[in-house]
Amino acid sequence: MKELFMHSDAVKKGAERAAHRSLLRAAGLKDADFAKPFIGIANAYNNIVPGHLTLNKITAAVKEEISQAGGVPLEFGVIGVCDGIAMGHEGMKYSLGSRELIADSIETMGRAHCLDALVLIPNCDKITPGMIMGACRLNLPTIVISGGPMLTGQHNGRPLDLNSVFEAIGQFSQGLIDEQEFHAIECQACPGAGSCAGMFTANSMNCLCEALGLALPGNGTIPAVYPERLELARQAGRQIVALTKQDLKIRDILRKEAFDNALAVDMALGCSTNSALHLPAIAYEAGVEITLRLINEVSAKVAHLCNLAPGGPDHLEDLDRAGGIMAVMHELDKKNILARGLPTVSGHTIGENYQNASVKNQAVIAPIDKPHHAQGGLAALFGNIARDGAIVKQAAVAPEMLRHSGPARVFDSEDAAYQAIRGGQIRKGDVVVIRYEGPKGGPGMREMLLPTSAIAGMGLDKDVALITDGRFSGATRGASIGHISPEAMAGGEIALLQDGDLIEIDIPRQTINAKVSPAEMEKRRQAWQPPEPKIKTGYLARYAKLVTSANLGAVVR
Repeated sequence: MKELFMHSDAVKKGAERAAHRSLLRAAGLKDADFAKPFIGIANAYNNIVPGHLTLNKITAAVKEEISQAGGVPLEFGVIGVCDGIAMGHEGMKYSLGSRELIADSIETMGRAHCLDALVLIPNCDKITPGMIMGACRLNLPTIVISGGPMLTGQHNGRPLDLNSVFEAIGQFSQGLIDEQEFHAIECQACPGAGSCAGMFTANSMNCLCEALGLALPGNGTIPAVYPERLELARQAGRQIVALTKQDLKIRDILRKEAFDNALAVDMALGCSTNSALHLPAIAYEAGVEITLRLINEVSAKVAHLCNLAPGGPDHLEDLDRAGGIMAVMHELDKKNILARGLPTVSGHTIGENYQNASVKNQAVIAPIDKPHHAQGGLAALFGNIARDGAIVKQAAVAPEMLRHSGPARVFDSEDAAYQAIRGGQIRKGDVVVIRYEGPKGGPGMREMLLPTSAIAGMGLDKDVALITDGRFSGATRGASIGHISPEAMAGGEIALLQDGDLIEIDIPRQTINAKVSPAEMEKRRQAWQPPEPKIKTGYLARYAKLVTSANLGAVVR
């Protein structure tokens, strides 16, 4: 093999780098290490986020294998926000924005220390896409090894997850369950370490890493507490050294066809609507364009195969036992949907990764010719209140709500809407409108799990729709339409809606419109003034000035 080019030579070769080597020796490096590649390990461990509790064990396994394979593991920390803990208060404004901080920190650490390759060790929500975005800027050999999903909780013989608790809040407030039942659900829903057990945002992104080719098979579904998770980490540690020697960079893997594959798997799984933010954002950093209309094109030809929570009864451990993401891809391949010949971090093509996979439980992974739904899990909607599009997780919408027409109940914040819902002010047939919660207006585009869970918990999810320029947790179910673009703060038509306006939603036809004439809309626009920013100092004030629309992935340019 020809001599390996190493970025790290810039800090370790030549007499003029003696001071650099001296500092590295202080960190534990020896003479022999200066001939080896420097492998950066981005570890998002903290003991606040349940999904991150095991990441130090993952990191230790990765580091050991890197050392044995001939690399130098260099670990650094990465922040991570728990969306569940941040939910429903000012903290949620920081969740999406943390993705950009993470991307910036990965870029900064990689460039400042001349790293030769990266192992990304995330688990929850924004950490996975943020790490990948930063890695795309560096364009180094990169592998993702996540912490893995949480096991489901159990109560009275039924499975529970975090969403069960949020919905129980609505049930308790309506007297549908007593305090003892409410407390039992709270205590039993999240039994230990791992990302929340349904096909929520964290698990969606960790599964899609397999489809993109950035992670080894099993990354998205092997539970956090299983010993197989540590073995996968050891494999990742060995493989990153091999990728470094091959000089297979992240952008070599993240081609347009890889995103097409990921979107197909997204539709088959019924992933979180947040994937419609994160995949375009990752693609942007990789030099690839993904639009909301592309999501509809893929959804039209890819059936929904997995009925996973929150839309169905199954969880990630069930998907893992049924064969995992490779089994889903093997099933999709029967219709020649996927690009087979793309490179992956395994050293094999994506087609080689899934060619020997098989579906072990057709109740969890439906046959391609007998899907749960003929179309994919997500749909983008367009209309006179969403000129640039909106997103709905159509796989989690009750059939009777796929088409809905009702009067608008307009609120200028999530908090105001939630209080109205909890106060019994929302009636069957209403369309709850929550605005000024977009990337700029929030700022930070809060998730609306509290109001959507309250609606579901009160038994109104088959009667009430909710639309917003904010976004939804992957745990959201019902006719919840988010990412409305342009957002209200940017002068989007959602800012012009008034109580009583008739809102018409037609998910099968991919439309969302207000029955308001163009002349009336223009009259309202002339009278509209943007409100004062909610946050005027600190990081979010800067973020609000630079962030783009949700339909563009809410990236900062």
